[in-house]
Amino acid sequence: MNIQYKAIKNILIPIMLLSMLSGCASSLNMPDWLDAETARERAAEREAKRDGGPKGKIQDNFTLFGTDTKDTGATIGVNALLWRASLDTVSFMPLEQADPYGGIIMTEWYTNPDKPNERYKITIYILDTRLRADAIRVSFFMQRLINGEWTNVAASDETRIALENSILTKARQFKQE
Repeated sequence: MNIQYKAIKNILIPIMLLSMLSGCASSLNMPDWLDAETARERAAEREAKRDGGPKGKIQDNFTLFGTDTKDTGATIGVNALLWRASLDTVSFMPLEQADPYGGIIMTEWYTNPDKPNERYKITIYILDTRLRADAIRVSFFMQRLINGEWTNVAASDETRIALENSILTKARQFKQE
C-alpha cells in the first residue's frame, strides 16, 4: 500500500505543479498603436476604404476586355510624405526593419564617431494616412558604455520631440515640392 501511495504521489505532484504553472502565463498589455497585429488590421481597414483601388499587382487589375481601372503601382498603408520624411531623417543610421504597411521604421544601434561611448536607436511609428502632427510617434533609446557594458540611459523628451518635429517639417517641405 505504501509503494502505491508513493507511485501515485510521484505522478500527481508533477501534474499538479504543471497545471498550476500553466495558469501563471502572462501577456504584455501593450498600447494598440504598438501592437503589430492591430497595425495590420488598421492597414487593412484603410485599404478597404479606398473604393477598391489598385492593389499594387498587375494581375489584380487584369481583365480580358479592358476596364477604366489603371494600375498605379503599389500603395503603402501610411502617409507617403511622413514615410519618406522619416526615412530621410534617419538615413544616416542602419535600418533594422521598415514596414510601410504597418507604418514602423526601426533602426539598429548607431554609435556617433564623436561619442564612441554612446549609442542610439530610433523607432518611428506612422499612425495615420493624413499629414498631421499626431500621425507620428518616435521612440528614442540611448545607451552608454559603462565598465565595458552597454547600459540604458533615459533619453530626454526634447530629443524625441525634436525628431518628430524634424520629420513633420521635412514632410511639409515634400508636400510643397
